[in-house]
Amino acid sequence: MSSRPRRAVRRALTAILPVTALLALAACGSGATPAADSTQAGAPGSPGLTAARAALAKYSERPATISVTEPVGKAIPKGKKIDFILCGVQSCKDLAGFFTEAAEELGWQVKQIATQGTPESVQAAYEQAVRDKPDAVVASGFPRAVYAKQLARLKAADIPVIQSNADDVTGEGISLLKNGPKDVGVQGRMLASWVVSNSGAKANTVYFDLPAYTILKPVKDSFAAKYKEWCDGCALDNVDVPITAVGKDMPDRVVSYLRSHPKVTHVVFSLGLLNVGVPAALKTAGITGKRIVVNVGDAQNYQYIQSGLTDGAMALNSHETAWLQADALARHFTGGTMAVDQKAALPNMLVTKDNLPSADGDFPIVEDYEKQFKALWGLS
Repeated sequence: MSSRPRRAVRRALTAILPVTALLALAACGSGATPAADSTQAGAPGSPGLTAARAALAKYSERPATISVTEPVGKAIPKGKKIDFILCGVQSCKDLAGFFTEAAEELGWQVKQIATQGTPESVQAAYEQAVRDKPDAVVASGFPRAVYAKQLARLKAADIPVIQSNADDVTGEGISLLKNGPKDVGVQGRMLASWVVSNSGAKANTVYFDLPAYTILKPVKDSFAAKYKEWCDGCALDNVDVPITAVGKDMPDRVVSYLRSHPKVTHVVFSLGLLNVGVPAALKTAGITGKRIVVNVGDAQNYQYIQSGLTDGAMALNSHETAWLQADALARHFTGGTMAVDQKAALPNMLVTKDNLPSADGDFPIVEDYEKQFKALWGLS
């Protein structure tokens, strides 16, 4: 297992901007009411339940290999300078940290440029990158409409920009996009497979979403589609949450909703950040027996899972994404193409207490991903 978890925990404790308040909230009141027993009445004759359970079995397996297998095949130049633009939430900070670790293996320097997640701060960060004239720019979280002017200038300077977790497409300045709209739908299917399986196809579900992050829309849509397909007649309500609720009144919003909707059995969050502080708030409110699963797990939610305060999480492939981005740049800097990385499928995993690799911090999905990438780079 990688020695990275302790560093990941430190990153999780130094989240920027609204996440600072959110993690502070999570730090107090750790004794939330444990999740209810997972045994529920099933519907063994339901084709939907059978399909959901088959999907869950697949998504619960931990992948053993990365999907890029073609060696770079040339000596990778050292001394490259990369600007990494943060998106304003902890998951992007983690991604930058993992990318920096990969860059260090290749002898590159990484400059992390913070933002507050607002259009103005993102544009300012890209302006900084234009002035820096780095060998490449890496970013996450925002579509090109936010920084179109700066992207055009980077393209004109022949500086590649690679993106992840953004509602966008490649081309016109963006050389690589991972976890784009066509990729993240699987996350919704993973969440639906767990809810339907756990409930025996008898769920009553509320889905809390952050529409400000448009990349989460395909997750919401795929969840709803598979939930309807696999859980015929099951109730589903959607609640949109403003970004201002993160780190502030999100737990109160959940408590208020569940008090007015006592028949709800399952709570789904489109981002793990939305669940921070919720288990403690539910205990204080005397609300028990609700099953919780989150999209994009993080260190706090993994601790919740280990403690029985949350049931499951879609584990984001941040480690593998970051190193794949470094792999793409390595191919670019040696005169090759990023096509092999653009085509590569990133690993996914649905974690519960039964298969949680670690609760000490963010963990890689492919355990020895570093060794496998370094072999492609001729460093092993």
